[in-house]
Formats: sequence, structure tokens, C-alpha cells
Amino acid sequence: MHYICPMRKHNGMRPQDIPILLKILILGEQIWQNKDLASQLYISPSEISESLNRSAMAGLIDADYKKKVYRQSLMEFLEFGLHYVFPAIPEVMVNGIYTAHSHPRLEKEFNKESLPYVWPEPRGQVRGLSIEPLYKEQTKAVRQDEQLYYMLALLDILRVGRVRELKFAISELKKIIL
Repeated sequence: MHYICPMRKHNGMRPQDIPILLKILILGEQIWQNKDLASQLYISPSEISESLNRSAMAGLIDADYKKKVYRQSLMEFLEFGLHYVFPAIPEVMVNGIYTAHSHPRLEKEFNKESLPYVWPEPRGQVRGLSIEPLYKEQTKAVRQDEQLYYMLALLDILRVGRVRELKFAISELKKIIL
């Protein structure tokens, strides 16, 4: 009698999985280990490992190598699924770091009639409607990586934006990811 080891159960993606995949794209051809991602994203090495397994099971990263992101699949998930799986509802006015259409590189693209959006950050220099970041330490990570900051702000547009903003964010993300 042979014992067959059951496959790991996939309990769905977690919000931090997305910034991890984006960081892998940003690193490109650089050689990295899970501990490098962990230190740069302020996520534990064990959570990086679990995240890569979830992303592999979801078909967003190579299952064997776990360093090659399937760009088209990721873009499809971001464009069509992100706002359903990880919605954001702007809340109260807080100090924070600009995000969504309020990001410094994006604010010139959009009308300033609406209130700014921010990720809550006690040391934040600006005030706006709070949007919950995808993971707890995200504001620390974006202070160290301008490209990650820009991409996550674009994702927040997908989570809270209006039609014109959504079209712009999707177009920008496709330029970066594909």
C-alpha cells in the first residue's frame, strides 16, 4: 500500500502576496533570497516562503523556481480581481503617506477636486482619507523603494478609483509589468 501525500490546501491569496510579487518584478535579474525580500519588505522570511507557495498554487509564479513571476497572469489578476479580493474603502482623515491618485507622480494626472488618499502613518507629513495598505509594514517598505511605492499607489487606484483613473492605472501597470 502506498501513502500519497496530499497537496497543500490553497486558502487563497493574502494581501501581502501582491507587494511580494511586485518586488520580485522590480528586482528583475538580480540574485535574491527570501531573506532579502523579507528585509526589504519588512515581512518575516517564513511569510515570504508561504506567500511564494500561495502564488505558485495560484499560477502567478513559477512553481519550481519561485523567482519567475508570470507577468500576464499577475496583470490579469490585478486588472480584474484586485478590487474584489482586496477592496479598499476610504475612511477618516489621518496623517499619512500619499497613495492612489494623490501619489506625487500621479497627482498631476488627475483633478485635485477630490480629497487626497493616504496610507495611515503616524509620522506622515500629509493629511488625507485613510486607505488601509495591503500589509502592515508597507509604509516602511515604500520609503526605501520608489518604484514599489509608485506601483502600490497605482494598485490603490484600482481599489478605489473612478473610471478615468482606473484606465490610467491599468495602462501604467501594463507598461511596468508586461
